[in-house]
This record gives sequence, structure tokens and C-alpha cells, in this order.
Amino acid sequence: MKKLIALVLTLTLALSLAACGSADKKTIKVGATPAPHAEILETVKESLAADGWTLEIVEFDDYVLPNTALSEGQIDANYFQHITYMNNFNVEYGIHMVSAAGIHYEPFGLYAGKTASIDALPEGAQIAVPNDATNEARALLLLEQVGLISLAPDAGINATKADILDNPKKIEIVEMKAELLTTTLQDVDMAVINGNYAIGAGMKVADALAVEAADGTAAEAYVNVIAVMEGHENDAKIQALVKALKSDAVRAFIEETYAGAVVPLF
Repeated sequence: MKKLIALVLTLTLALSLAACGSADKKTIKVGATPAPHAEILETVKESLAADGWTLEIVEFDDYVLPNTALSEGQIDANYFQHITYMNNFNVEYGIHMVSAAGIHYEPFGLYAGKTASIDALPEGAQIAVPNDATNEARALLLLEQVGLISLAPDAGINATKADILDNPKKIEIVEMKAELLTTTLQDVDMAVINGNYAIGAGMKVADALAVEAADGTAAEAYVNVIAVMEGHENDAKIQALVKALKSDAVRAFIEETYAGAVVPLF
């Protein structure tokens, strides 16, 4: 009798584990920053469910943890970063993420803090920029675009403060974490703010004093991607996620919701 009970318990456990394993295979766990990425992901939950997939969205408030969570296998993919940031992160941390698909582009904006216009900027004005390498370069390129600084001709998307050749107003570039730019805007004259944090703070790209031009290399260099660990880009769950995101419904949602602050690239 004891042997029979033990056998039944063993079989029950095995079936339970098999069921869990099957459920895990039909769950897509994606890390994302709240806006716009998690919001966009929310719109595809139903279509994925109709195909038998459960989408679980894990929200992060910074730019490091979504990648470490991915590399440690805590999530299947993440959707928060542009491809240049991902590539630099791979080099810095020695991991191997790849893009499963490019989804959208978020133009950077220069927003007013204590000073209301570019023309009114005083000598020695403070302009805050993101402190991670790729986004700081992007911010410096925008400041060059509006004529506040000049950069070394070969600086490009790798520009740093050391590449500033001309700074007629003696602008002080204040580096800080990207997630702090909106909350400290009132303390500086202006700030160059990442699209997702501007959206999260209720800021509109139409209110920016200047917006990154999208007719150069920006859209290509800063396309926001579905990032996965190398070798998983063709997994069924990842392909299902990409298919759901690259839909007419998602395109319409992006265009109607973000008014140019998010631009679909599919």
C-alpha cells in the first residue's frame, strides 16, 4: 500500500512539473520601462493570448537592471533600449544580447528648465544630459544641432565632452542618470531628456525647444529593439512577440497616443 501511495505521489508530482513546464513555455516574460514600452506591450496581451501565449510584463525604472535580468535568465526579452546602447552594454559587461526586431524610435528633446528659450541662455548656463555614454553622445549631438556647441568632426555617436571644440556660451554640461532628468529640470537651465522618461513625466515632444532630427542616422542608430540573449532570437515565443508588436493595431496605438514622441519603424 505504501509503495502504491508513493507511486501515485511520484506520478502526480511528475505531471505537475510537466504542466508547469508546459505553462512556462507558453509564457513570454518581458522587461520594460513603464512608458512607452510597457504601455505598448500591454496592447498586445490579447492578441498573444488568442494565439495561446501569456505575456508577463516586468517593469524597471533604470537602464541596467533590465539587461542584467535578461543575462541571468530572469526574463525572456527586454524592450526599453536602443540598439547602440545595447551594443555598448554588451562590450562593457561582456554579455551577448542581440536584437530580435527594431520597433520604434524616440526623438530626444531639449526642454526648458530655468531658462525659457535657447536665445535667452546666459553665459555659463547649465544643461543636463544623460550620463551613460551612448545617450550623452546623442544629447551632445542635439546641442550641436541647435548651435550651442561644436563637436570634433569625427565624434559622431561616440561624442563625449572632450570632443567639444567650441562652446561660445561656456555652457556647463551636467551629467546625471537619465531617470533623474525630469525631476531635476527645475534646477538647471535646460535638459536633454530621453523620450521614455519625458513621456513618463507627462512632457510632450511638441513642448520641446528642439527635437533630434530624424532624417540623418538617428533613427537607425537609436531604434528601440526587442533584445534577447544571442541564440534566442528565433525562439517561438520571441517570434510571436515580434509579430504581435509589428501589427497595424500597434502602429495606430503609437501614432494616436504619443503624437510624434514615439515613431513606429515597421
